[in-house]
Amino acid sequence: MLACVLSLFGFSIAIAQINVDFSRFHQLVESSFGAERLAVSKDWESLLRTLKDEEELEKLTQVNRFFHANLNYRLDNELWNQEDYWATPLETLGKGLGDCEDYAIAKYVSLRQSGINDQKLRLIYVRARIGGSRSSLTEAHMVLGYYATPTAEPLILDSLMPDVMPASERTDLSPVFSFNSQGLWAGNAKAAQSPTARLSRWRSVLERIEQQGINLQ
Repeated sequence: MLACVLSLFGFSIAIAQINVDFSRFHQLVESSFGAERLAVSKDWESLLRTLKDEEELEKLTQVNRFFHANLNYRLDNELWNQEDYWATPLETLGKGLGDCEDYAIAKYVSLRQSGINDQKLRLIYVRARIGGSRSSLTEAHMVLGYYATPTAEPLILDSLMPDVMPASERTDLSPVFSFNSQGLWAGNAKAAQSPTARLSRWRSVLERIEQQGINLQ
């Protein structure tokens, strides 16, 4: 899942909005991954354009459904020969494979492109209980959370489950910290430091996203 994700870097970026240059994005998908994955890339564009005028809960449902239909779960050491690699949406859609953070990042970018404000979305690093309700075994995991209001119970979009569920129904997950492009939270407390200054892999994936036709403004 996730290895050590914390590292100190003096770097900061804030994303006011996301705009996808679909023409460039599709060209890169086709040149890197072939015509079969180009079709999926174009389906992604069609979905996001369709969702622009939908209610936010419908956006969550449709985006979650899309990635569960078009991706298969694969660990980083199998897919990238690395212990922990955070893939861009282009890489994830191009391969049709990814692990928890790849799903979360792709859904985050998709929902931002569909018009959902960054303040309502957080990537949440959790400990996930494995082996049943009585098990004490946990492993690192990442999900995407949607907050209708700053104090609302989040809805969870998870790579391991096809349904969007309230956090209270995910008793197998214990949150550790969460972040988006604007902030980093430990529990409900927002840290003073920029998330890209604390999370080297978040910094890296944002840089690569900008090089692949997704403009972070």
